[in-house]
Amino acid sequence: MRFSLLLTGLAATLAAAIPLDEQLFGRSLDLGSKLHSSDRRTARGDPEGNGFHSGYFYSYWSDGRGTVDYRNQPNGTYTATWTNVGNWVGGKGWNPGGPKVVQYNGTWSGRNVNSYLALYGWTKNALIEYYIVESYGSYNPSSGTSRLGTVNSDGSDYDIYRTQRVNQPSIVGRATFYQFWSVRRNHRVGGTITVANHFAAWERSNLKLGTHDYMILATEGYGSSGSSAITVKEAGVEGVPYPNEPDSRRDNN
Repeated sequence: MRFSLLLTGLAATLAAAIPLDEQLFGRSLDLGSKLHSSDRRTARGDPEGNGFHSGYFYSYWSDGRGTVDYRNQPNGTYTATWTNVGNWVGGKGWNPGGPKVVQYNGTWSGRNVNSYLALYGWTKNALIEYYIVESYGSYNPSSGTSRLGTVNSDGSDYDIYRTQRVNQPSIVGRATFYQFWSVRRNHRVGGTITVANHFAAWERSNLKLGTHDYMILATEGYGSSGSSAITVKEAGVEGVPYPNEPDSRRDNN
């Protein structure tokens, strides 16, 4: 996952006071594209970065505030514990992503704090950042936005939204791009995500994706404490998606 830094200390201070729903929908932080913070204080577990681990793609970033203990586990599993964080996000999945049938399960303690679970990814040409939000905590990520439609998939309605980021960091550097959202009404931690249903629903709402870059089942925490332990895989596929990829890590951009 490519990540971006708030460019001034004032922006970081203001972002700390803004609810997650405002962060999610582009009025302050961009959750998915952050640069390294110079204020690294406490880090535990695996180092931040992105790459491959145990046959899966992974990405992990934090802004350096509070404590995050993120650990890649065998195959499609990761664990995380965070305490008094500013902002962090991480998870495992695929690079490239696409219209997969994703299965995941695990635990997530974010129901009453500022946190969420989402299938998260990017495309290029067109440059799009997208979220399929499975569960969120104390802030509703659809607050303050206009709903473009609804898709019923995997046992629930999801509300569809689009927002725009202007001259903001992305996986290709600073750019102007759209964010596409499906936000699940019946929250859950575990199940099947038929990704093609969301892509088709976005297309019907004139939200057009480009060429797929990475896609992960992400845990996010903002101004909160919590924990998660998530396992992800592609339904009907035996083994790991990248059996020939050695474990690797590169710094976040």
